[in-house]
Order: sequence, then C-alpha cells, then structure tokens
Amino acid sequence: MEEKEMAESKIPEHLRGLTFEDVWAAIQADREAAQAYREAEKEARREASEEIKEYQRETARIVQRVSKQMGGLHNRFGQLAEHLVAPGITKRFNELGYHFHSVSPGGHKIFDENGNTKAEVDILLENENSVIAVEVKTTPAEKDIGHHAKRLEILREHRRQHHDPRKIYGAIAGAIFPQEVKKAVVEAGMYVLEQSGDTMKIDVPQDFIPREW
Repeated sequence: MEEKEMAESKIPEHLRGLTFEDVWAAIQADREAAQAYREAEKEARREASEEIKEYQRETARIVQRVSKQMGGLHNRFGQLAEHLVAPGITKRFNELGYHFHSVSPGGHKIFDENGNTKAEVDILLENENSVIAVEVKTTPAEKDIGHHAKRLEILREHRRQHHDPRKIYGAIAGAIFPQEVKKAVVEAGMYVLEQSGDTMKIDVPQDFIPREW
C-alpha cells in the first residue's frame, strides 16, 4: 500500500475529506469576518446611532460564531496534518540524508514519574542517530518557537534518563507561515516546514545549521 494511502487509512472518520484548501478557505473567511467586525466597530465609534450599534452587535455575533467554527477547523487541521502530512515530511527529511525509518504521528507524549503529561510532540521522526520533533500549527507564531524549544528540552532530558544518546532537532510546520516567523524559526536553529500544494516543503537556507538539543 502506498504511504499516502496508509496515512489516509489512519485518519479518523470525521476528518476524512478535509483538505488543506478547505482549511485555507475557512481561515480566509475568518479573517474577512474579523475585518468586517473591525470596520463596523470603527463606524460605530464615529456614529453613535442605535442602528449602527445594532449592526455592530450583529457583526459581533457573526464573528463569534465563525470563530467557534474556526476553532474546530484549526484542531482538525492539526489532526489531519499529523496523520496525512507525516509521510511527506519523512520523505523531505530523507532527501536531506536523514533516512528516518520510524514516524510517530498523532501525538508522542512524555510523562513524568507520576504519570502526568510533561510535553506532547505532534510528529516524531527517528533513526539510529537522530530524532526530529515536529510541531504542527495552522499559522505559526513567534511564541510557538519558545514553546517548542521548551518541549525539545523536556524531550532531551527524558531521553538522557533513558540513556538515549541520539541527536535531537526541532522543526515547525505550518499551512500559512508569516515571513518574520519563518526567519525567527531558522534563527532558533529549527527547520521550517511549509505547506506546498498537497504536501510540505522544507525551507533550508544555504548557511543553515540546525541546533542540536
């Protein structure tokens, strides 16, 4: 069975049929609704008529409803990426010479001595010498870089406790990657995985040296 078919067979039933194009369209609708709300709010401040206030309230209700729907879509995107994108990510990294033989989509949890979850990695790629932990976001933000760095430190400490000497690297994947965030990810020593069609591409600058955790 092809890698993509195997990945698709693992996708929960309620997520099947959802594409990256669907997610992008929903994100765009969310942005348009938010923009409409901001414009209505500005207008209401200029004119304090009851009619404008009512329009503002109605727009706020629409934005609230759309935002709630978007919350579900964002969660679905993460789940979809973990199941469907993982094989593509593996292929891209193998083209860089990593030769990963194991991929763990759907969440790799790290527990403390009491059984509590200390950290969770969206996608974990492994071979005999290296481990790459991938954080998946619809639209990565700069705060996600710091959060993932802490996650990698926890993973490093966990592996040391289990006498695992393999090198650990980080990567952040996103459907929509702001340029300034992409630059910050690279400066932090992590790989950038960006949506391209129905797969992902790795943006590796010529002088990029990945940081080892």
